[in-house]
Amino acid sequence: MNDILPATDLYRAELLQFERDVGGSAPVWVQQLRQAAMARFTEMGFPTTQEEAWRHTSVASLSERPFPLARHRCAIPKTELEPVTSWMGAGCRLVFVNGLFSPLLSSLLPLPHGMSAGSLAGALGGESGLLESHLGRYARIENHPFVSLNTAFLSDGAIVCIPPDTVIEEPLNVLFVSRPNGRATMSHPRTVIVAGPNSRATIVESYLGLPEDLYLTNAVTEVVLAENAVLDHYVLQQESSAAFHFLTLAVHQDRHSTFTSHSLATGGALARSEIHCELADEGITCILRGVGAVAGRQHLDMQTQIDHAKTHGTSQQLYKGILGGHASGVFNGKILVRQDAQKTDARQTNNNLLLSEDAVIHTKPQLEIFADDVKCAHGATVGRLDEEAVFYLRSRGIGVETARSLMTYAFGSETINLVTNEVIRDRLAELLAQWIAQTCGRSFSL
Repeated sequence: MNDILPATDLYRAELLQFERDVGGSAPVWVQQLRQAAMARFTEMGFPTTQEEAWRHTSVASLSERPFPLARHRCAIPKTELEPVTSWMGAGCRLVFVNGLFSPLLSSLLPLPHGMSAGSLAGALGGESGLLESHLGRYARIENHPFVSLNTAFLSDGAIVCIPPDTVIEEPLNVLFVSRPNGRATMSHPRTVIVAGPNSRATIVESYLGLPEDLYLTNAVTEVVLAENAVLDHYVLQQESSAAFHFLTLAVHQDRHSTFTSHSLATGGALARSEIHCELADEGITCILRGVGAVAGRQHLDMQTQIDHAKTHGTSQQLYKGILGGHASGVFNGKILVRQDAQKTDARQTNNNLLLSEDAVIHTKPQLEIFADDVKCAHGATVGRLDEEAVFYLRSRGIGVETARSLMTYAFGSETINLVTNEVIRDRLAELLAQWIAQTCGRSFSL
């Protein structure tokens, strides 16, 4: 008798145990949302390379092995996190270990009147009217198996609510740390960010793991921007080199709001990030920028979709890929301009640098336009380091490894230099320089 369960059955068994653990503590609408999500995941199963959106990213190795849910908080001394949190300063910090909120590691400073930032589990245990209005509304379960899986195990994560006419001067940090402790486990953190009319804030999401730890992080973040709201959002993905990492970021923007996303991804054996931005009204600005740097046999997949629904919308995308060793990468970017989105200005650029003969990138920028009065452009490049430029640097007394490191940094830092927050910009630059030093074998001074 074959005792190997199909992947969906393995996760369904985990969900049954999860439901027994949490009981009926969640509101009825959350329980119904979980059940609908697992039913949808069971119908879809894991995606295959036969599907166009997953053509170059196989998750077969993930679907063939069980990842039990991380059910308990793992104690981490504050001193252990200091090397990766010291740059954050004394601002508000929410820390989650294996997807569960850690009050001892968090720093909940006094917040502006009416603002809330804390644990999603805590919010679900109280008055959850605001959450019911937004949770699961933008990251939809219908066509995305990893969103369905995250929603089925919906338990904890971060919630940040910024009241109208409020400006948050210091960045708010949300840190997700995975610590499987010798057993490959999974976590499904959920983040909800609601920015009220005329508000302004900066939020940094970070994902960390110890080198060579095996685990699955399947995160979903939902962002809602009301009229005239401005949000700078950062993602720092530094997972273990053996980990699986999936992040779906769903953004809903109202009239004249501005959303800017900056990402840096260097971790994960297999990592995929998706950004879906819905520009639902007039005069909206959406800016997406990112750098992905991988080596060895890592695989990094970056997907973006910007949906222009109304007039006078502006979107800009600039993504850089740096690949060494036998690494592989994917960039699929789609701009959709609907019939009512006249006067749209949308631009998309994806540039990739291959550091070895064995590195591979698949890039496909796309435009789908149903309006006639628009300005839209897209393009992609794939290349290697300019050997003439390397020779020029060497002729000035710079060693070959240092020359290659400097040129690689110059290529990747174009997006980082556009970051307006000096502290965050310096941190991104430092992380990119560290990766280049490890990959190219030579450090250099910024």
